[in-house]
Amino acid sequence: MRIADHLLALIDRVSAPTAAHAHCDLPCGVYDPAQARIEAESVKATMEKSNASDDESFKVRAAIIKEERSELVKHHLWVLWTDYFKPEHAERFPDLHSMFWKATKTAGECKKTNDVGVADRLLAEIAAIDAMFWESKK
Repeated sequence: MRIADHLLALIDRVSAPTAAHAHCDLPCGVYDPAQARIEAESVKATMEKSNASDDESFKVRAAIIKEERSELVKHHLWVLWTDYFKPEHAERFPDLHSMFWKATKTAGECKKTNDVGVADRLLAEIAAIDAMFWESKK
């Protein structure tokens, strides 16, 4: 066999797909509601800073940042909901889908308001998801 043939055989062996088994798309440790919580805290802080300012340019920039962060909250929640949680979790936690639905709707509501109470509600909803997430890992 020529050296080139050996190299091709080695490349075929190294690049051959292998099976991995996990209950989620990637091994655990990738998913964490903390990502959504951090973005929600940013949404709340941006609302507070905007509410305290009289500078219209600052308020416009704050609104843009708040909307971006609210979208990131939704993104992190959707990834957790659709990639981590499985049908057996929905059986174990009957409120799973409604909790995620409410939290993503509240994140969307944050885009339309500077009411810090809405941001507090979002943080509470994420905290409930966080508790369910860690319970699911037991």
